[in-house]
Amino acid sequence: MPSARWLNKRRPHWARLADLVQRAGRSGVRALSHKELQELGLLYRQVAADLAALREDPTETELARNMNQLLARAHNLLYAGRGHSGWGIVEFYRKTFPRIFRETLPYTVAAMVLFLMAGLMGALLSFRDPSFERYLLGPSMIESIEQHKMWTDSVLTIQPAASSQIMTNNLSVCFVTFAAGIVAGIGTIWFMILNGLLIGVVGVACYEGGMSLSLWSFVAPHGVLELPAIFISGGAGLLLARGLLFPGNLARRDSLMLAAGESVRLLLGVIPLLIVAGSIEGFLSPTRLPAGIKFLFAAALFILLVVYLSVAGREKSNHLHNGVPNPS
Repeated sequence: MPSARWLNKRRPHWARLADLVQRAGRSGVRALSHKELQELGLLYRQVAADLAALREDPTETELARNMNQLLARAHNLLYAGRGHSGWGIVEFYRKTFPRIFRETLPYTVAAMVLFLMAGLMGALLSFRDPSFERYLLGPSMIESIEQHKMWTDSVLTIQPAASSQIMTNNLSVCFVTFAAGIVAGIGTIWFMILNGLLIGVVGVACYEGGMSLSLWSFVAPHGVLELPAIFISGGAGLLLARGLLFPGNLARRDSLMLAAGESVRLLLGVIPLLIVAGSIEGFLSPTRLPAGIKFLFAAALFILLVVYLSVAGREKSNHLHNGVPNPS
């Protein structure tokens, strides 16, 4: 028999489910944000379990009937058949991904800060101890820099194959950076620090070899997409870790499922960025175009990315603003 304490603890969850169902109204799940829709699914499962407990108490028949009606309405919202449209993918990239990116921006920023701090550390260590860059980069790359030769020159001779290989490698890096978040975030933090260290050390090695312009004019065209994709993937990994470590009022499994849903969508969102970045890295970045043109191209591409992530998916919400009844 449910205790009064248990009932008082569970009522806020029932009220929240009723709030979401009420706000959906006649518009259905389209009236709810992505995060609210995920919350609706989690609450539905939790309240269904609560209803099973209530049915065992003959004194709570009326409450059980009300809860059953609420669950029926939530069920209709969640499982109402909807025709699948070929525009689903387009809508995901047009609205869903940029919206989730903005909602989870602190995690992406945290990943970026880890990367930049590690880059600064790598640069300082390289300035202080030249043997550090030799240890991290290896003799082959160091020798290439000392001879004022970009190690990327060979890409020009095998452009199609190189572009495909670059895309595959970038996708693998982002996926591993994200997936490593399941290890309490330690793996994601490690990969962000490692990649940051590498870029810092390479930057100093090229500076000392008089090749800074060659390096950054190569990195800039594709890097303005590739680096944000890595930051977003790192943010997805940190978000996954947060769901595991800090479940809040949810069960740890439900918290992890909620965080995983958003994390996977972030990872899916960077795939086009990596495809475009890989194409640019294979066909444009290693060319001998003037550095100024490459930097202008990079700036234009970065502005487009910022506008897309900042503006897309900001259509006015259809949410109802009137008050909702509190079930009891």
